[in-house]
This record gives sequence, structure tokens and C-alpha cells, in this order.
Amino acid sequence: MNRLMKLESAPEISEARRVIALRNRVIHGYDRVDDVLVWSVVVNHLPALKLKVESLLP
Repeated sequence: MNRLMKLESAPEISEARRVIALRNRVIHGYDRVDDVLVWSVVVNHLPALKLKVESLLP
């Protein structure tokens, strides 16, 4: 997502910064990651992001 956002013609993904922040939190702070928070993101936000990404693919 970080590399994608740096492209000149990057598609608009409204939650891009939050996706990057969650990734960084999981990767770098794995010992302090709240499983309930991660599962909430997967259940409540991932389906919408998946639809958005699929709409951008040819």
C-alpha cells in the first residue's frame, strides 16, 4: 500500500493510511497487538477494502 500510494497515478483508497498503520503495528509491535482489534478489522473493514481493490483491477 505504501508503494502504491507513491505512484503518480495511484488509485484513491480512502483508508490507505490506516491500512499502513495497522500493518506497521502488527509487524513491529506484534507483542502488543490486540487480537480483538485485528479480528474486528478483518470482519468489519476487509470486505469493503477487497471490493475496492477488485474494482481497480482490470
